Amino acid sequence: MMILRPIQQDDYQDLLIMAEESGHGFTSLPLNEELLQNKIARSVQSFAKPTEKAGDEGYLFVLEDSETGEIAGTCGIEAAVGLDDAFYHYHLSKVIHSSRTLGVYKAVDILTLCNDYTGATELCTLFLKEKYRQKYNGKLLSKSRMLFINQHRQRFADTVIAEMRGVSDENGDSPFWQWLEEHFFSMDFPTADYLTGIGQKVFIAELMPKYPIYVNLLSKEAQQVVGEVHSNTRPAIELLKSEGFTFNGYVDIFDAGPTVEAKVDNIRTIANSSLREVVIADNPGEQAVLVANQGLQDYRAVVIECEYNDGEQHITLSQATADALKIKAGERVSVAAL
Repeated sequence: MMILRPIQQDDYQDLLIMAEESGHGFTSLPLNEELLQNKIARSVQSFAKPTEKAGDEGYLFVLEDSETGEIAGTCGIEAAVGLDDAFYHYHLSKVIHSSRTLGVYKAVDILTLCNDYTGATELCTLFLKEKYRQKYNGKLLSKSRMLFINQHRQRFADTVIAEMRGVSDENGDSPFWQWLEEHFFSMDFPTADYLTGIGQKVFIAELMPKYPIYVNLLSKEAQQVVGEVHSNTRPAIELLKSEGFTFNGYVDIFDAGPTVEAKVDNIRTIANSSLREVVIADNPGEQAVLVANQGLQDYRAVVIECEYNDGEQHITLSQATADALKIKAGERVSVAAL
């Protein structure tokens, strides 16, 4: 059984392996031992912290194979971005160049540096090992965070965003960054990407162009990747779109990958979820259902196949599933059909 749970200090080696496997462009898993240790420690502190509003908390989860004990993947939530360090995006919009006298009318796309998502909750750090990219594992990693947010609303903002990895090649080079590097920076994309991942963002404000960038002045290669995702990220953005997340013109300042957003109440898994009382018995079936307990530090989530009907007040779980979720008969769990 695959079980999602909060990360612990002894998961460090597994997190390091995933940081190595994730490659360039995955800024939330920097290949830096000290920072990964700090990331785990911050998550443990965040789960233990009593709070009634979204702050600087960062929650990190891992997906564990209960049969082997192997960590198959990880995912995270930032409660509120940009409160301590500026959170930058480019916003893609249009300006009109027109002259009635000359009969000229032309709409031009521009990219404007902004901090519009300051204070939003961010879904982040989603990574699943290649051999586990099957069946419901990706959905469990992604959607379980939505149930967690719903159950602990006071810890999160009303707007939820997710930054999607942009286009880069096998060497980690981004066509968008190559244009920026040529005109404004003197460092390659992997270096800039790494510095951002370890929190050294001051160079962004110092070196980024302060005025809007006309998209038609970018190289052809850079123009083609604005708002596009890395091939490995396509399943993730399709899943988020199915949840009601939309792209509203905000892109990453390094690789121009899209950022998608949704209001908490409009996220499909949250809107379609319900709290049900647990009955323990065998319940064979074919409906895939996401089930999560209501814990904080002991949060657990699994996907099971069972007989499931809308509108019922109870859900029947096997003893093994109940044990995995650390619950007993009569307790309530959050459920959402996949």
